[in-house]
Amino acid sequence: MKFTTRLMPVLGASMAALLFACGGSSDDPLVRNTTYGQVQGAALAPSSTYAWKGIPFAQPPVGSLRWKAPAEPQAWSTSRDATKFGNACLQNGRIYGPGSNNTYDGTIATTLNTPVGSEDCLTLNVWRPADDSSGLPVIFFAYGGSNISGYTADPMYDGAALAKAANAVVVTANYRVGPLGFFNLAQLKSGTNASEDSGNFALLDLIAALKFVKNNAAAFGGNAGNVTLMGQSAGAINVWALMTSPLASGLFHRAVPLSGGISLASNLPPGNIPTLNPATTYATQGNNLLAKLLIADGKATDTATAQAYAATQTSAQIADYMRSKSGGTILTTLLTGGLSGSGPIPDGTVIPVDPISAIAAGHYNKVPVLAGNTVEEGKLFAPFLTLLGGPPGFKITDAARFTMMQNFNPDAPATITENDILDPAYTPSNAPTTGWTAKTTLLGNIFMVPSRDSALNALKTQQSNVWYYQFKWAQEPAPWNTIYGSAHAFDLPFLFGNFGPSLFSNAIASTANKPGRLALSAAMMASIGAFARNGDPNNATLGTTWQPWPSKLIFDATPTAAAITTQ
Repeated sequence: MKFTTRLMPVLGASMAALLFACGGSSDDPLVRNTTYGQVQGAALAPSSTYAWKGIPFAQPPVGSLRWKAPAEPQAWSTSRDATKFGNACLQNGRIYGPGSNNTYDGTIATTLNTPVGSEDCLTLNVWRPADDSSGLPVIFFAYGGSNISGYTADPMYDGAALAKAANAVVVTANYRVGPLGFFNLAQLKSGTNASEDSGNFALLDLIAALKFVKNNAAAFGGNAGNVTLMGQSAGAINVWALMTSPLASGLFHRAVPLSGGISLASNLPPGNIPTLNPATTYATQGNNLLAKLLIADGKATDTATAQAYAATQTSAQIADYMRSKSGGTILTTLLTGGLSGSGPIPDGTVIPVDPISAIAAGHYNKVPVLAGNTVEEGKLFAPFLTLLGGPPGFKITDAARFTMMQNFNPDAPATITENDILDPAYTPSNAPTTGWTAKTTLLGNIFMVPSRDSALNALKTQQSNVWYYQFKWAQEPAPWNTIYGSAHAFDLPFLFGNFGPSLFSNAIASTANKPGRLALSAAMMASIGAFARNGDPNNATLGTTWQPWPSKLIFDATPTAAAITTQ
């Protein structure tokens, strides 16, 4: 989003920042002084929290700043409105991302596979309890989305309920995704800035946001010396990456990677799906994208002539050419060219070339770790079933599935069945070996489980304070208890205490399962709060003692009560 606050001239900006940092505070608890200027937030009465949204932690990475490390934001001289989320970072529309209105709404179904969001997007959000307490633990969350989508304005990630339940400051930050967040092209490298040349712009964004937290946590009542870095899915991959990054040293003090990993294929037994690709994979992607753009512009006819043309240009000319293309053109070209994979680039500077080996050797940011997975991770990865030799799992489009979930009434008699959604190859879903549940379990066992074991077992050789949970809850109204059950990402509503409105809310939250669902959510938020405060997730709501990995805590519930056990 664009604000109308007047930016000071450069010479006056640093002086204003100094004055704001040193004083000039208001008695209004919604007004806080950051190192860049004053922000005015909002009181959220239902949750008894305060919130500040859309605070810039870096300059917009546009124009000459595209594919550059984030630059410090310019200071502002007047109190900045901080009541609305900033733009989602530019991405191709997915059902897990924003629509045209930067939130969960019906436009998501109409913007699938088309560019949404903006390159002007590097903002963060802060929630805290509505009191005057200070020294609170800080929980910093990185969203998921395969590192090609995601946004903090997703109602799922609203931090109010978690801030209240955990008695903590909760921070979420937008960071670049897709080829704008991770991009490895030789002609963009200056040779003078190794971290920038890594292509890991998304990780550098997260590091910049963590530095903002370090410098400004106290202004919001947080303890800069007690920051928990938490992320889910791609966000968890990025948490693992920052655990191995020397650039992130001292910026966080606990880590909560959920449903992610950081393993190369060489770290895993043959036949498993890695959660990290080598730098060469992204170099090939970058070169292929350049070639396709040159072909589209008539400067070449095929890959060979595109490479020949590029060889006649200087690096600066190619860099200017790439920055001249609209972000939407880059995303569309990448998508139509089948080049849309994205993720951390193990470059040897921002993150090691082999992060698992670095962990096993003790070369990482050693902090207490709380990891987790859902029991049925694979049920959210229906297209991946082609890797097992079968058709994609869903026979309907994402747009149809989105509309089906959006219109679903969780308290009405079911009018749809699994046969309306699943490919016939996987029905009945409970068929041994061939059914949806069996196939998605196999998928999870070659995707999430190996990377989990690889990372946690490496950690365990270096430290004892590693805890792990499995989320087993599958009490959705039919047919979603079969379609999704305890699928990837289905622990997020419980961890944030948010059951709607959001993509999966109608598929999850019924009146019948509410008592057990809310009890389980309370226990999970209490566990995150305890871990953020003490570096140990044990707390009274569990009713059992949570032992470190390789022991597991199982988060589950009946329709009426939490059912938490250990293994």
